[in-house]
Amino acid sequence: MTDTPTTTSEKPEKPAHRSGFAAAAREFVLIVVGALIVSSILRAFVGQMFIIPSESMENTLLVGDRVVVEKLTDVKRGDVVVFEDPGGWLGPEESGQKRGSIGRFFEVVGLLPDSSHGHLIKRLIGMPGDKVACCDSQGRILVNGQPLAETGYLYPGDAPSQIEFQVTVPAGKVFVMGDHRSASGDSRVHLSDTSPSGGSPGDAAFVPMDKITGRAIFVVWPAGRWAKLGVPDTFKAVPAPGPAPSKPSISLTAPAKK
Repeated sequence: MTDTPTTTSEKPEKPAHRSGFAAAAREFVLIVVGALIVSSILRAFVGQMFIIPSESMENTLLVGDRVVVEKLTDVKRGDVVVFEDPGGWLGPEESGQKRGSIGRFFEVVGLLPDSSHGHLIKRLIGMPGDKVACCDSQGRILVNGQPLAETGYLYPGDAPSQIEFQVTVPAGKVFVMGDHRSASGDSRVHLSDTSPSGGSPGDAAFVPMDKITGRAIFVVWPAGRWAKLGVPDTFKAVPAPGPAPSKPSISLTAPAKK
């Protein structure tokens, strides 16, 4: 009898370099996904970058400037704030160019600055309960009776306002104005408008605080325009507001001159 040799069926070992490459690829994917998740969380809760789309904040901010907006700190009078369109404010010149789906994805994960589509940027002039008026005998904006010295940020040659008004800012909302007053479609120009949900004339002039994305704190691009954005000293002298009414008080007349 002849013995038949027994053959052992064994799987060939994978080359070491292949398994090493697969491990490195998996690690790379995990790093990228983790970075995207962290970036998205930071964008959602800490801060993000916006591109300035219009002339309404010149010369503080120029078209094309990139600004960093932080979301952790409560906004206050004098801050430059980014906010969602309260409804009917945005014209084609004020709304940023909307990116395609790929560009929007990179915006969402924080790898590209927000194109500002659907957002505006203005200076916060009146907090809830503040009385804002134009103008005193020297043509200055009044907040709670205190005149603002705005020459440090107002666009050269612009008057503080060509529109006369007296308003009391309602609870939960703010009153905003651009630094380039003659080129800004801000709270003043909506003092007779109703909000998208209806209501009384003038309701649309005030920005709900829950629509504020955050406050702009730095201009970071172009490199030659790097600057910190803060609250001008003139706002430090403004008295505290009174109780904020549930509905705004609006008069399209100038305050009595003293």
